[in-house]
Order: sequence, then C-alpha cells, then structure tokens
Amino acid sequence: MRALPWLALALAFAFIYLPVGTLVLFSFQDGRVPVPPFTGPTLDWYAAVLADDDLMEALLNSLVVAVGSSALACALGFLAAYGLARHALPASGLMRGLLIAPMTVSYLIVGLGLLIVLNRLGVGVSLWTAGLGHAVINLPLCFAIVFASMGAQQHNAERAARDLGADEVRVIVLVTVPMLAPALLAAFFLSMTLSWDEFIIAFLLTRFDVTLPVEIWSLLRSGLSPKTNAVGSLVFLVSVAVVLAAELIVFGRRRR
Repeated sequence: MRALPWLALALAFAFIYLPVGTLVLFSFQDGRVPVPPFTGPTLDWYAAVLADDDLMEALLNSLVVAVGSSALACALGFLAAYGLARHALPASGLMRGLLIAPMTVSYLIVGLGLLIVLNRLGVGVSLWTAGLGHAVINLPLCFAIVFASMGAQQHNAERAARDLGADEVRVIVLVTVPMLAPALLAAFFLSMTLSWDEFIIAFLLTRFDVTLPVEIWSLLRSGLSPKTNAVGSLVFLVSVAVVLAAELIVFGRRRR
C-alpha cells in the first residue's frame, strides 16, 4: 500500500513529461523524420536552427513581446490592485470581478475582438499590437496575484510612512513596491512564460514580424522534422529557465 502513492506520482510525472521527453529526444535524431527508431545523437538540427535567420528573428521578437507585455501587465495590474485595495471605491467588488473576468474568456475571442477594434481604429497589426494583446490577457493574472498579496502588513507600513511625512508617490515607490516585490516578480515571470508560448493572439495580431510560436506553426505546415523538435526544445528550455529564475529570485527572497 505504501508504494501506491509513489506509483501514482510516477504516473503523473510520466503523463506530464513523456511528450516533452519525446520531443527533446527526437530533436537529436540523425535523420530527416522524427519517428522511431532513434538514430543519433546529432546536433545538426540545433545548428540548423541557430543558422536560420527567420527563426532567430522570431525568437528575438518573442522575447521583446514577452518582456514588454509582461512589464505593462504588471504595472497596470499593480495600479489596479493598489487602487482597489487601498481606496474605498463604489462597486469595488464588481470592478474586481470585471478585472478578473477576461481570464475565463477564450484567447481566440480576445484576439478577434482586438483585431476588430484595431481595424476600426485604422491601426495595422505588428509586434506592438501583439504585445498589447498579451498585456490584455496577462493583466487579470497580474492583478489577481498582486491583489492577493496586499495584506494588513503592507497597509500598516504605508500608514506609518505617511505619518512620518511621506507623500503618496514616496509611499508607493519606497514602501509598497519593495514589500510586494515577490508578488510582482512572480506575476512578471508567469506572464512572460504565458506570452512566450502564446500562439492565437500572436497569429492574429502580427503580419510580417512574427513571434516564435507563429514561425513554428509555419514550419509545421511543411511536415514534421527534427528541426521542428529542436525549436520546440529551445522553447521548452527558455520556459524552464524563466521558471527556475522565478524560483531562485522570488522564493529565495521570501526565505531570506
């Protein structure tokens, strides 16, 4: 009976990581088709990815969109959380619900809505519009994380700072933001991970300068190859690196 929990845990890990492990394994396939039997290993496909200018440009675009949209989403989410947590506003419960509601809406609906609005405004699609779309879908998440972290401890410290003569801007910059740094960093890194992997909004709101998921989709249209697996492995590596950075920075800070 004691082995059952370990067996269940092993099955859960296998269910989650077996597809990723297969993807990474066949990215080293010494052949043109990423199917068994495995022949290799070789790094030729990784060299082909690094030598592909379109893929490298798409990777850089994804990083720019992920960092920019995450920073914007965190800033707006923090301001919304601060306003609703520290000020008695009319219908604050309704406003919180409206801020979190987009998390339940399909990315396809959000992307189509943004595309219609941008067309009505005469704004062409680009990396800027893709970043705006990612900020829209990540803002509710950032707001929820930051709002949940704004407790009585921060409120008391803010009141003490005001009693000592600090104005509102100094209170926010010197007291609130440092105390909420773990929550802000967690929101930023999680938003960056979601933006890095997002496809639907990036596909709808870009044209010539595309992100990496859109470029991978273009590769898949010509069929599977170990090169596609290599690109997917690099995407997975970046996502893992972001999660590990969040673990080291956010949770390491909390332990100290």
